Amino acid sequence: MSKRDYYEILGVDRGASEADIKKAYRKLAIKYHPDKNPDNADAEGRFKEAAEAYEVLSDQQKRAKYDRFGHAGVGGAAGGGGAGMNMDDIFSQFGDIFGGAFGDAFGGGGPRGPRRTKGSNLRIKVQLTLEEIAEGVTKKVKVFRLVQAEGVEYDTCRQCNGTGQVRQVRNTILGQMQTASTCPSCGGLGRSVKSKPKNADQHGLRREETVVDIEIPAGVEDGMQLNLRGKGNAAPAGGIPGDLLVQIREADHDDFTRNGRNLHLDHHISFIDATLGSQVEIPLLSGKAKIRIEPGTQGGKIVRLKGKGLPSVDSYGRGDLLVNLNVWTPQELTAEERKTLESWREAANFQPNPDARDTGFFDRVRDMFS
Repeated sequence: MSKRDYYEILGVDRGASEADIKKAYRKLAIKYHPDKNPDNADAEGRFKEAAEAYEVLSDQQKRAKYDRFGHAGVGGAAGGGGAGMNMDDIFSQFGDIFGGAFGDAFGGGGPRGPRRTKGSNLRIKVQLTLEEIAEGVTKKVKVFRLVQAEGVEYDTCRQCNGTGQVRQVRNTILGQMQTASTCPSCGGLGRSVKSKPKNADQHGLRREETVVDIEIPAGVEDGMQLNLRGKGNAAPAGGIPGDLLVQIREADHDDFTRNGRNLHLDHHISFIDATLGSQVEIPLLSGKAKIRIEPGTQGGKIVRLKGKGLPSVDSYGRGDLLVNLNVWTPQELTAEERKTLESWREAANFQPNPDARDTGFFDRVRDMFS
């Protein structure tokens, strides 16, 4: 059974904002919530399907991959209708969408268990050379992050008995209605710190320096952000660790300039080589290469070396190296050299005579990107 489009499931267009996506998901979750549709397999399937769509479209990186590659870009998610997601996974999303008392509107449904908080994210910048970007690299980075201190002990919250919620039953004209709210004592965690070492904060966490291995794929670009899940700050009471957000910074290179996957290199050749032709050696990011200079080469000619640029971060091909040939004009001459050149000044072959092959600067720039 083929999977439905996530935007179609939520009933939003592909340009929908985060707020629109959240609003659409909330509406469907309320409509198909199991407490409102007991023993209704179809409603439960739609409930899970909406949760799966929201999980992808609410995450910027997952959404970008889905927009580009469809279901294959997000690992096919879970098989039709969100069947791979369990109800605990889905209800864990409700803290952001509905607040701490989602079940209030449905008159029960049973306790969902204590809330698992998520630690805060950390942000760092990593500078890479073009050589590192071309091959991919693993960077060891020192990060100061919150971790759970050794020796911390927890007690079950007495007010909510570890459920993270306090419940009340009210009599209404429709009968008894049960409501639930986040426990004010433990904040929904179900546990509180019993004892902790002196170097820990009120949640039993302390800051320490850790070394994180960051595997950076080849082809990343300046400004791109990598998300290392679970490498951020720890959460109180054994919650979900935050993420480490790594922003890529690209260092300037002495020889090459980058344009997407393509590299540009300015290379100077002598007047003699340009006139008679030659074979010259140029640098690559890894090693060197020889290129042929055709006789009569004009300054500004661009030689394209296929596949000698940078790889795509999505593993789709490799860019080119564009070598801009600049003819070097001598700045100092001996008397004999000057006399020889003067004798050729009026020679017919030394008079400028451009033809259709000798395109102007803007045409060459246009051809570079064609």
